[in-house]
Amino acid sequence: MSMDKRELLDRAARDGEERLLLGRIWDKYDQCRNRNIPSHSDFLSPQEQAAAERLLHMLGAADGFIWWGGYESAERRQLHFLPDWQETPDYDAIRCLRCSFYEPGKLTHRDFLGSLMGLGLTREKIGDILVSEHEADVLVSDSVADFLLRDWTAAGRTALKVQEIGPEELTVPVQQVKELRDTVSSLRLDSVLAVGFSTSRGKAAEAVETGRVQVNWTVCQKPDKQVAEGDVISVRGAGKCRLTTVGNMTKKGRIFITVERYL
Repeated sequence: MSMDKRELLDRAARDGEERLLLGRIWDKYDQCRNRNIPSHSDFLSPQEQAAAERLLHMLGAADGFIWWGGYESAERRQLHFLPDWQETPDYDAIRCLRCSFYEPGKLTHRDFLGSLMGLGLTREKIGDILVSEHEADVLVSDSVADFLLRDWTAAGRTALKVQEIGPEELTVPVQQVKELRDTVSSLRLDSVLAVGFSTSRGKAAEAVETGRVQVNWTVCQKPDKQVAEGDVISVRGAGKCRLTTVGNMTKKGRIFITVERYL
């Protein structure tokens, strides 16, 4: 590895684990660029996606890649690098499995994820898990789909019927949100966070300073960081919210905001 590559990875990554991830993504980027063939990463979490975006920005890569998670609003996504002759991601890299079970509401996201990990799968091979009352649709890497169709028969003590479906058949649950409206003196992170989580600004600032808060999936420890419309703020162990609207100022100079809290 060249000195320049080592230094850039050191700057882009927040820790050793992230550095390894970004090294693998850089290898995929080079593979596509040098051999003019498509390549893609495993599934990445939103935080990992933010790190990959940082790396791509440092590399000056503004195009030639697409994020894809199996459906339009997927949270966990693969990063697909495209050669100059290709315009769409490799859709076959992700397959959709429907797991049906008998008792309504019996299984949760955690049950399905635990069952998959119990079969020896790593998290990066598993995309979103979309749980409904009688079934769950699971996005997985092509490399593990046939194994799961053959050997995934239960989650805990609950029997599963697993079959492959097309992406157009996916059942995507509607995200439940609570809309909160208030005024703030400024668009400081601690002020907006206090509105989104119905807490005091002091407690919000403490959560930020102790490293429990991410803005757009990147940890931020500065309570006075300015946030903007569309930013997603997440608190470890408490969930996430999004600043959806920044409105006009009141006569006293405060700013109207609307925040959506994900339930």
